[in-house]
Amino acid sequence: MLLGISGSLRKGATNTKLVREAARLYGGPFALADVRLPLLDQDLEDEHGIPPEVQRLADQVREAEAVVISSPEYNQSLSGVLKNALDWISRTEGSPWRGKPVALMSAAAGRAGGARANYALWLAMAPFRPRVSTGPEVLVADARKQFDDNGCLTSERYLKTLTEAMETLRREARSG
Repeated sequence: MLLGISGSLRKGATNTKLVREAARLYGGPFALADVRLPLLDQDLEDEHGIPPEVQRLADQVREAEAVVISSPEYNQSLSGVLKNALDWISRTEGSPWRGKPVALMSAAAGRAGGARANYALWLAMAPFRPRVSTGPEVLVADARKQFDDNGCLTSERYLKTLTEAMETLRREARSG
């Protein structure tokens, strides 16, 4: 199963559309993660342990064949929602990210397609030791104009890049 994580909660978010397009091109079973999690709070964890929705997300990461993460660019970085989810997952047992094939991507309004968010996401993932796919880099610029009413990419250039990225991720996931 491919797990998709979108760093945006907005209904109709371009990053969610991008994750769904990635899943379509990857093929096979797919689950979209729910990142509506409580804010990371050591007092909450000390009092109640890992929240069930956080444990569910960590288990999904652990069980996935591969993971696709797409983040919007907020103030030149990844979204707070996504960073919160990553921080919570890091608090769970068993290092679910270790060795996991992961593709990082971004869809953003700017002309760089969220390049800074993607780099910040790469840095945020580094301590978890996943197998981050080396490319091609998927950065969708002027994102709101790149999807049709069904959520499909309309740009041949972006579609070609995303297809290649998913072929690479699939090979990495199945190579062990």
